[in-house]
Amino acid sequence: MVFFALGNPGKKYALTRHNIGFMVADALASKLGAKFKSAADFQWFSKTIGEKEIMVIKPLLYMNNSGIIVKEYLAKKPDDFVVVCDDFALPLGTIRIRERGSEGGHQGLASILYHLVTNNFPRLRIGIGNPPPELSHSEYVLAKFSAEEKEVLPDIVERSAEALLCIFESGIKKAMTLYNAKPAN
Repeated sequence: MVFFALGNPGKKYALTRHNIGFMVADALASKLGAKFKSAADFQWFSKTIGEKEIMVIKPLLYMNNSGIIVKEYLAKKPDDFVVVCDDFALPLGTIRIRERGSEGGHQGLASILYHLVTNNFPRLRIGIGNPPPELSHSEYVLAKFSAEEKEVLPDIVERSAEALLCIFESGIKKAMTLYNAKPAN
């Protein structure tokens, strides 16, 4: 199983709301004792757990081009996969696992839908809350978390990493039952 964790590369974006997918990928790597390796356009790690392999990929072509990496990888190695990303339509800390759906205004998901020509793929969306009226959606997702948000962020990231492991170990239906219920904070 492959998890594509969405975000933007570089220090400028490291702790922004749009990069919560990368944060979850890093937490999962830490939890599994894995280290990311670098390829030209993505970072990745794989780990065998029992008889199954888990792979986590962080596309590095910026959010709006995430679909390029997803399509290229799946063309070489078709596999079950889940996309991990932020969602400003969900309250901070809410995890929403779905088997398919629209892009919901998320440019990374839109890129994947465009390149795969389908919306029929699972995703784990992590709520980052709605932008205040004075900020556009793009300004909000590219902004860093507030001090108050940073206090609960570790719990949100940890719970999201646990949800990915649940998907891997027990399947998406079980993970939906356990993790779609309430916010992490």
